[in-house]
Amino acid sequence: MPESGRARSLAEARVYLDLVVPGGSAQASVDDVPGGRVLRAGGVQVLVPDEVEQAGTTFGAGVSELLDAGQWVLVGATYASRALESGLYYTADLSPDPERFHAVVAEWSLAADAVAEALKFLPEGAEELPREAFWTEMGRSARAAEPGRFTRAKLESDLAFFRQSLAGFRRLHPGNA
Repeated sequence: MPESGRARSLAEARVYLDLVVPGGSAQASVDDVPGGRVLRAGGVQVLVPDEVEQAGTTFGAGVSELLDAGQWVLVGATYASRALESGLYYTADLSPDPERFHAVVAEWSLAADAVAEALKFLPEGAEELPREAFWTEMGRSARAAEPGRFTRAKLESDLAFFRQSLAGFRRLHPGNA
């Protein structure tokens, strides 16, 4: 029987598969089922109920049950790294491609959204993410290696940087928006 989980959005389901299945969500099949959709890849299936899909949220409302806070921080850093690299190549190109412009915008947006997901695990008034927000080996390892990455100040700083970088990229390239 496959491992299964419940996602808050199709985007969250895809990120989860990217983290836990070799080859990730690129190999996933998506099937409509009564009340939602199921993504399947590598012996893992993730249900995305219809009622959780909400306009205006990338990864879904509420706190993730699939990805822990450490994973969200790592996902955010990965998207930010891609955005930096893609943005540099985009800026250096003499004939910029609107599709590449939108890819950079998406990467900065996803980086910010992933950090915002990690912040959802932060209790009100707390200065750092609680130990129970890290239940995967990946998340616990990230926290053990760099505990300073998981403080309110650092997460809020990263979120602000990613949003400012997105705004700056759009401002520098207004013709492609």
